[in-house]
Parts: sequence; C-alpha cells; structure tokens
Amino acid sequence: MTMSLPKKITFYTLLTASAVVLFFPIVYAFMISFMTGPEILQGKFFPESFHLDNYIRVFDRLPLLNYLLNSFIVSAGVMLGQLVVCSLAAYAFVFIPFRGSNFVFFLFISTMMIPWEATMIPNFFIIQNLNWLNTYQGLTLPFFALAFGTFLLRQHFLTIPKELHEAAQVAGLGPFRFFLKVVLPVSKTSLVTLGAYGFLTTWNMYLWPLLVTTNDSVRTVQIGLKQLQSQEVATDWGVVMAGVIVVIIPTLLLLFLGQKQLQKGLTQGALK
Repeated sequence: MTMSLPKKITFYTLLTASAVVLFFPIVYAFMISFMTGPEILQGKFFPESFHLDNYIRVFDRLPLLNYLLNSFIVSAGVMLGQLVVCSLAAYAFVFIPFRGSNFVFFLFISTMMIPWEATMIPNFFIIQNLNWLNTYQGLTLPFFALAFGTFLLRQHFLTIPKELHEAAQVAGLGPFRFFLKVVLPVSKTSLVTLGAYGFLTTWNMYLWPLLVTTNDSVRTVQIGLKQLQSQEVATDWGVVMAGVIVVIIPTLLLLFLGQKQLQKGLTQGALK
C-alpha cells in the first residue's frame, strides 16, 4: 500500500519537524561547547570561533578519561551480565517445562511495576554488608536480573519452532548445547537489542553510582558532569557542555550503528 503525494509530504514534514525538535538540544550543546562565557550570556547560537579551549579545560579539571573507562567497564559488565542471566532465564521459561512456569514468569514480570527507588536502599545495604562499595561488582551485579530483558528474549524464543527442539533432542543435543548452538544464533537481533538497551541505560545511570562510590577510583562520567557544575559558584556552561558532548559521543555512535537492529529486535518478538 503506497501513500498519496499529499500524505507523503505531510508524513515527511512531521518526521523532519520531530527530528529537529529532538536533535536541537544536542546541536545547541555542541555550539555552546565552543563558546566563551560572554557569548553564552548574550544568547548566541553560533560561536564567534571554533576552538578546543573548553574541551582542554574539561580534561584539566576532571579525570575524565578515568571516568569514561569506568563507565565503559560498568556498562559492558552490566550488558554481558544481563545477556547471560536473561537468556538463560528465558530459555528455562520456554524450553524447560515445569509446574507453575507461567505463574513464576508473570510473578517475575510483575517486578517491573516496582519502582527502582523502592529497591535501592535494600540493595545498598546488601552491597555495604558485602564490602562492595567503590567496586565494579557493586556497580554492576544488582542489574543483572532484568525482567524486561527476560520478557523480550522469551517472546523471541517462543517463535522458535518446537520441531527444531525435538529434532535437536533426536540428534543428541543436550539442553545447554541446544541453547548455545541453536537458540542463541537465531536470536542475535534480540540479543543485540537487549545489549544496546542495557549498555545505554547503564551509561546514563547517575543515582546508583553516586550512592555506592565515595572516591574517584570507580566513579562514572555522569558523576563527573555533576562535579563540573558544582566546582565553582558560577558554572562555566561552555566547559560543562564540552563534557556533555564527550560523554554522549559513545551513545550516539551506538545508536547510529545499531538503529536497525534495535528497531527489528523490539518488534521481532511480537511477530510470529
């Protein structure tokens, strides 16, 4: 079914307007990152000259490279942990029948309705009692079991024909080998989607790293950006925006490179 010319014009006009509205803050932050204080106060959109002074000052004021490395380690750790735990849980719900599996699954999914703030304090006390403050495991382990990730992968695993599972059993493949050699290869799109979701969510996380870190050894970039605003009485927004641009570059690259996989993975489980 093809759209008529007026509908196409309206459709692409709305898409263009939405893209401009959504992307404008990033473009404006990029412009501010090259401005001096007086230029920002004058409300200019374009800087008088493009220079890297603000970017140099960001790295002088903060151990930003260390924060970036910490964020990458924590985000990658959470991503891998979620892929392992959620894929195994989804496999158990689909291919390992047991009494009450549907009830357990819906009970597990119901945890999505519990706000993260309600579990933050118990998680903090557990991490504190394990002496995991200022450690990577304290930053990552509480996020391995993700109800959304299990739901996403379960919906995709349900599209795998039962005959394929039966044929694998006849061929002598055990449950774990079937999981590794059959289920995971045909679920690459959903796994990429879950991985990107976990990485981006963790990269942008602020409150939990602030709670479980007390020094710069494992602190992440979001805390570093807040430190840029609180170091001086009058915030130098050019330096802050330079830090913001440095921080969002990895996430923008991930979104641009994996956009098709994300869209396909989020809709694939709904189609059989």
